[in-house]
Amino acid sequence: MTDWKTKYKLITFDNDKGVLTVSFSREAKLNAVDARMHTEMSWLWGDVARDEATRAVLLTGAGAAFSAGGDLDWFKTMTPDALDRLFIEARRIIVDMLEVPQPIIAAVNGAATGLGATLALMSDIIYASEKATIADTHVLAGIGAGDGGVVIWPWLCGMARAKEYLMTGQKLNAREAHSIGLVNHVVAHDELLDTATRMARRLADGPQLAIRGTKFSLNKILREAVNLTLDTSLSLEKECFHSADHRECIDAFLEKRKPQFNR
Repeated sequence: MTDWKTKYKLITFDNDKGVLTVSFSREAKLNAVDARMHTEMSWLWGDVARDEATRAVLLTGAGAAFSAGGDLDWFKTMTPDALDRLFIEARRIIVDMLEVPQPIIAAVNGAATGLGATLALMSDIIYASEKATIADTHVLAGIGAGDGGVVIWPWLCGMARAKEYLMTGQKLNAREAHSIGLVNHVVAHDELLDTATRMARRLADGPQLAIRGTKFSLNKILREAVNLTLDTSLSLEKECFHSADHRECIDAFLEKRKPQFNR
């Protein structure tokens, strides 16, 4: 059994009779992903899958956000070795999440951006607070959508909408996300955790072989999509990290100005 508190520093865990609540816990940074959190995410799903005490997972974020995605301060200082490690971990995060046998219920309590959006949307059932927003903003950082967005968005909202939102980085509020099929349910903010927990409890107390078998069969479709697109999209995303456009996006963000392209 994993010693969650010893191994993890930026993700917290609480197991209540088989329902494991997993919270991204870098609250002061809106749960933005830095090097440490990204590494912990790469461990997360393998550890969950092997945990016999867990029958369902409730995934959420501490504080006001689900996860604001990659921390641009981290990107600014990225070394070549760190970049290589990032993309090894990125693949593991997506592949391992699809292999988790337990059902994963997302409680999207605020902004779910970039990788945060991917993790929310790759959950099995998604509840969004009325205050939640969802956006894959990779392109706004001058990088391709490569950490799973190209896998999951077309399946949830269709290819035409996926192209629009992934190529523009446009943000959707919870109602908009629900209307195009990105999330299952929108609930009042103060009811989010209770509502999502009830679903997690229902699944944790249900027939495990049947539930897990159903999930495994459905996820086979997504595993085929991963095999088709993930390595290509990660490779193209990695190439973008070396581009002038990406450097301009980072500089503009840190200098609080609008980026200028094609100069």
